[in-house]
Amino acid sequence: MRLSVLDLSIVGEGATASDALASSLRLARAAERLGYHRYWVAEHHNMPGIASSSPPVLIAHLAAGTTTLRLGSGGVMLPNHSPLVVAEQFGMLEALHPGRIDLGLGRAPGTDGVTAAALRRTNRLDQGDDFPNLLGELLGYFNDSLPPEHPFSKIHATPARGYQPAIWLLGSSDYSAHLAGRLGIPFSFAHHFAGDNTEAAAEVYRRAFTPSDVLDEPYLMLGVNVLAAPTEEEARFLSGPSALSMARLRQGRPGLYPTPEAAAAHEWSPQEVAIAKSWGKNHVIGTPGLVRRSLEDLVARTGADELMVTTMAHGPDDRIRSLELTAEVMDLAPAHA
Repeated sequence: MRLSVLDLSIVGEGATASDALASSLRLARAAERLGYHRYWVAEHHNMPGIASSSPPVLIAHLAAGTTTLRLGSGGVMLPNHSPLVVAEQFGMLEALHPGRIDLGLGRAPGTDGVTAAALRRTNRLDQGDDFPNLLGELLGYFNDSLPPEHPFSKIHATPARGYQPAIWLLGSSDYSAHLAGRLGIPFSFAHHFAGDNTEAAAEVYRRAFTPSDVLDEPYLMLGVNVLAAPTEEEARFLSGPSALSMARLRQGRPGLYPTPEAAAAHEWSPQEVAIAKSWGKNHVIGTPGLVRRSLEDLVARTGADELMVTTMAHGPDDRIRSLELTAEVMDLAPAHA
């Protein structure tokens, strides 16, 4: 079982965005040392507690600071960007770091409607409905295959042409599962926040799968929120900031990531309790033994080929320790072995 890491570059209370990005490099190096397979960063905007607003820039930094770890986006929200720009950025990353770059693509905005409009410079916010056309244009730049009648067919994207990274589709619904299957490319499902639909989406992906030049068989990865600590009590204490941060976000009050002490002292409203309960019901929080049992059960239920763990703790030391405990209990082979 391959294990990988999803990072949001958390900006905690008492820290800066610069601190968060430095912590991401520490986490990536730890993941590489521990034997994790890939390390992805997510695109989010207008969220003070998340610094990973520009995945390609952060990926370049992480790739320069590691040697063997695969780096990628989990994901780039394609409707926010020109496909040509994405092709040039990730073609350059692949040219600089051949065989180490993944381009995970999503169709959600990764932000609120106003910020999405600012990103896209248009009042239209339904561009997710045009996702297949945007994806087709992007792939056309990588393999120089836009049809002659396409308005951009005379554009030759450099260095995208000849430097295509591994393309993934990301999703939290059946839509992307079906599209990924039809295209014959790997699919990553957001089990960490859409766990009620995981098994159904996995079935849709496999049923729709058509072999391609990329894959002979379906390849499914699941995102899983994992926080491991020596004791159940400590793990629950460290998970408090994640619940409080999500409650504030859902109430339209995003901010820096609170400390565990602040989360423990917070007076929770009934609405916040309901949000936190819904947000965390599919998370894996506890001792290493519980983590192993939970991850093995998830794989048994879904047939996942790979799990991508995201650890939402305030401090980087706690996140690294969770990665270490998870790697040990899941028998990952360290990079030096």
